[in-house]
Amino acid sequence: MSEGTWAGVRKQIQALAKTAGASTMFGFHGHRFSLEDPLTEPELAEMEEQLGVRLPEDYREFLTHVGAGGAGPAYGVFPLRRIHGRWRWDGDGADLVDLTRLSEPFPVQGPDPELVRALQEKCPQEDDCEEDEDFDQAWKTWDEEWGRVMWNPDRTVGAIVLCHLGCAYRQWLVVSGPERGRIWADDRADERDLQPLLGPGREPVTFTLWYQGWLEEAARAVAASR
Repeated sequence: MSEGTWAGVRKQIQALAKTAGASTMFGFHGHRFSLEDPLTEPELAEMEEQLGVRLPEDYREFLTHVGAGGAGPAYGVFPLRRIHGRWRWDGDGADLVDLTRLSEPFPVQGPDPELVRALQEKCPQEDDCEEDEDFDQAWKTWDEEWGRVMWNPDRTVGAIVLCHLGCAYRQWLVVSGPERGRIWADDRADERDLQPLLGPGREPVTFTLWYQGWLEEAARAVAASR
C-alpha cells in the first residue's frame, strides 16, 4: 500500500506537539497531538476480515501510515484497537457503532421529517403540567419515543464514529453504500438528523479532506499563537 497523501504527516504532527502554541488548539486536551502506532498490514487485514468490511482507501492508508487514531479534528480521531482479541473503535460514542452491520449500506434518508416535526410539537412543557411529577413522567414518555425515532440503530448502519466535538455532537465516516468514504455530521443532540459534511464549495468531505483540512488549520493556529 502506497503512503501517497500521508507522506510526512506523522512527523508533521509530532513536530506540532513540541511547539509552544500547541495547547491553544481546540481539542488539544483530548489528543495532545499524540498518535497511536500505525496498524501493520496483517492487523488491517485481520480487522477487516473480522468486521466483514473493507474500509475506505484513504482511511486505510491513514491507519497504516499515520496512526490507528489520536491527533485529529475536534478531540481527536477515535483509535481503532484490538481488545480481548476483537477489533473496535474506542471513544465517546464509539459504542453507537454496530460492528455487526458495517457491511450494510448506510441510509442516506433518515426519519420521516413530518414524524420528527410532529414529535417536536408534542414535546411536553413544564407550564403544561400542574405537578413536577406529571411533567417528569410526560417527559420520560416523550423522550423514549424520540429516542426510538432519532436514535434508532438502523440510522447509522454502515458507518463508524470518527470523533466527537463535545456535547454529544459527533462525526461519522460512511464505510458501506452510496455514501462510502464520505463524512456525515451527527447533530442529533440538537434535534437534527445526520447530514453530509460539505466543504467550502459544497463538495462532499472525504476522510482525506477532513483530516488534511484540520492539519492545515492546526499548523496555522499554532503558528499564530507563538
